[in-house]
Amino acid sequence: MSSWAPHLPSSLQPILQPFLPELRRRVPRPRPWLSPHDNGTDSVGSKRANVKCARASQKSPDDYHATLRALNSRGRKPRKSLGQHYMLNSEINDQLAGAANVGEGDVVLEIGPGTGSLTNVLISSGATVLAVEKDPYMAALVEERFADTGRLKVVEEDFVKCHIGSHISLLLESLRDSGAKPRFAKVVSNIPFNISKDVVKQLLPMGDIFSEVVLLLQEETAVRLVGSSARTSEYRPINLFVNFYSDPEYKFDVPRSSFFPQPNVDAAVVTFKLKKSADYPAVCSTKSFFSLVVNSAFNGKRKMLRNTLQHICTPLEIETALQHTGLPATSRPEELTLDDFVKLHNLLVRP
Repeated sequence: MSSWAPHLPSSLQPILQPFLPELRRRVPRPRPWLSPHDNGTDSVGSKRANVKCARASQKSPDDYHATLRALNSRGRKPRKSLGQHYMLNSEINDQLAGAANVGEGDVVLEIGPGTGSLTNVLISSGATVLAVEKDPYMAALVEERFADTGRLKVVEEDFVKCHIGSHISLLLESLRDSGAKPRFAKVVSNIPFNISKDVVKQLLPMGDIFSEVVLLLQEETAVRLVGSSARTSEYRPINLFVNFYSDPEYKFDVPRSSFFPQPNVDAAVVTFKLKKSADYPAVCSTKSFFSLVVNSAFNGKRKMLRNTLQHICTPLEIETALQHTGLPATSRPEELTLDDFVKLHNLLVRP
């Protein structure tokens, strides 16, 4: 056991005993701003700004002690099937909210709030939060924790199956009826790694509701979504999808030691500035663009497009379209940029 690791109360032992060795070995030494005796200054002594919110309680530290107490209060252990890894570093939550410039009057969607550590930061920043939580125990916990703030609505559903557009639209409408003036919502979430791709696909085409999406993802996934481009080995249809609907940016790394239980991989935060529908690349149909052209092209990534797109038209017509796009007749999908695919689609697919 490291010298700094405190002794936990005996009441926590039955539930948390299996995880104590991991916490003692892997959880990093708490920073000054995580201390329960924090005096409101950061590591260099400068005063932190605390945003005061009507009916919102003052933000309290969410360190590993708070996480363990919250789990113990519900008799819960992290569930691998739900991809539950709880954030132990309050600074990361502050940076997540900061990446989206969350402030007074914002409406924020949070996916998988868990014990509410990020929710705490969002509400303390002045936001109204719509939290979607699949685990009924965690949904009840976070709802109870922030019941007196008037700034949290909890939806107990599986995010990948729920109609999030309806939920967020109703919340925005109710706030406008009460005199608030939110135009768009934001997404700020530490999501389970196992649903990352589903979440991205569901949220990015919603630029007429959300202005930006800030996600904590597995580091490898973050790199692939943002860094992969034409003529690279990791170039995939998801890269075209991400850039069609948004402007992505890799923000910062998050070490695996920031989570409980510790995952086998590091994480990273990515922001997606969503485009409005009027700003999407000009195609007659987004469905035909992705299903008929992009996905079909990558089904044979190493094959020439004149072979993989024969379900649309003849090889000669495909070669002619490629030449009109300024590309060789022997082009393969990994060689085409988003603009190239848009031009090719518009030449091959008639409205």
